[in-house]
Amino acid sequence: MNFASDNVVGASAPILEAIVRHNAGALPAYGADPLTLGLTPRFREVFEHGDLAVFPVATGTASNALALAAMVPPFGLCLCHEEAHVMEDECGAPEFYTHGAKLQGLPGTGSKIDPAALAAWLAALPRHVKQMPPRALSLSQLTESGQAYGLDEIARLSDIAHRHGLSVHMDGARFANAVAALGCSPAEMTWKAGVDILSFGASKNGALAAEVILVFRADLAETLEYRRKRAGHLLSKGRFLAAQLDAYLAGDHWLANARHANRMAARLAEGLGALPGVRLAWPVGGNEVFPILPAALDRALRQGGALYYDWTSRSLPPGEAVAEGEALVRLITAFSTGADEVDAFLDLARQASRRAAA
Repeated sequence: MNFASDNVVGASAPILEAIVRHNAGALPAYGADPLTLGLTPRFREVFEHGDLAVFPVATGTASNALALAAMVPPFGLCLCHEEAHVMEDECGAPEFYTHGAKLQGLPGTGSKIDPAALAAWLAALPRHVKQMPPRALSLSQLTESGQAYGLDEIARLSDIAHRHGLSVHMDGARFANAVAALGCSPAEMTWKAGVDILSFGASKNGALAAEVILVFRADLAETLEYRRKRAGHLLSKGRFLAAQLDAYLAGDHWLANARHANRMAARLAEGLGALPGVRLAWPVGGNEVFPILPAALDRALRQGGALYYDWTSRSLPPGEAVAEGEALVRLITAFSTGADEVDAFLDLARQASRRAAA
């Protein structure tokens, strides 16, 4: 019953099989192999964008940090939510690769940036050489609270950013889960809504280690070949990244994986929400569930072998709070999470609730 993260599970069978299948023989190195070269037309088809630039890398940290480095100069600001992964969980990699640019966190319910708050912040910013100028907006999809920005929200935020001279980056570590949840196309969620660069995640959704920087604007793509190499993220045996991504896209495997993970999260949320004293901090927007549990239930679940993380209450909805004797936690389902695992967790929770009521 491990719901700690979608990073803790292995890779999906089609992706592992693709790695083995493409292992034999000699192929050109550093991304010059046919499989890597074939990724560009594949992604252009998926995203309905004929000029899309495609840069595979091995980690989400590299994808985010290098993307932001192409958008923000050393003297600039990148705006993001105050809980964003780029802000709190990447050990300063964006600042390192931008050579000193700064991240500015903004508050918002559900770890979402509110368009009105973004507009007000930008309007109030002093225009002076002593003030670092904002150059990019980074949106997490899903957010750190498991919420999906709607297409209208992305479009509004992008429009505000562009009117103030900012480029728009999307951290799509769980992009597939958001697409599956909203039922939209990848194009609708990105460039058609104003996104300039997407960090397209695969590692959390079935890949072994594969992410892609997808650039929808040619002027932002021109330095990334050099930035990726200089940063040590151009793999010599790039075919193994390409093999993963090729299998990930084949037959919409990426969306099938995400839909399954989302269904398991919905099953988990429904079961937990029926228990006395349990409520969801935010609606389920993908494959993450954030219940507020009675402390006794939290202890019983952990003692019963369930694994998950405590979570922060900083972006709870207005009027919501974690009271004394309660715990806010995060549960994540993955492409490989089985209904039996979810049901075992829910059975454990029901037994603990009955004992507490007796």
